[in-house]
Amino acid sequence: MGLQEDREALKRLLMAYSIQRGREFVLASGRRSNVYVDARLTTLRAEAIPLVGRLFLAKIQERGWEPDAVGGLTLGADPIAVAVARESLNTGRPIHAFIVRKEVKKHGMQREIEGIETGQPLKVVVVEDVATTGASAAQAVAACRRAGWTVLGVISLVDRGEGAREHIERDLGCPFESIFELHEFEQTN
Repeated sequence: MGLQEDREALKRLLMAYSIQRGREFVLASGRRSNVYVDARLTTLRAEAIPLVGRLFLAKIQERGWEPDAVGGLTLGADPIAVAVARESLNTGRPIHAFIVRKEVKKHGMQREIEGIETGQPLKVVVVEDVATTGASAAQAVAACRRAGWTVLGVISLVDRGEGAREHIERDLGCPFESIFELHEFEQTN
């Protein structure tokens, strides 16, 4: 399957499992919308995992980025980061996955980032499932920078087109990419 076929297959899965309509939803940003994207219902499906991995890797390669790792704010970024890490094995250049906690762990190692030891100079790409305002990506970017890592950019599975790109590029100084834009899922009845 080529990338265009992968993209169409993933779009069908998102339409079948993740795009919800029919009532008003409150988004993580606090905004209200009549369309909700519960991306985890797709990104955690066995048949979606390789599609997600290949499409995110393609975006990384298009930009010429060579990250050591990918990850983002738990929970939406977790299956995406793991899918990219798994698919990267097929490229001969493994990319590791990491998870940014919403709060620093209060016990044990008291980590903010899981999966990779911080303090080493890494190049990373922040990933997320749905971008609305960019607040989740901003939290992940800040954690990565505190760890001493260089953030090459941010990639979202779905960009809602509500300011995330502008916030991430202008305020965080990070390039932003998305696999899909929300308008691609508009009903055509």
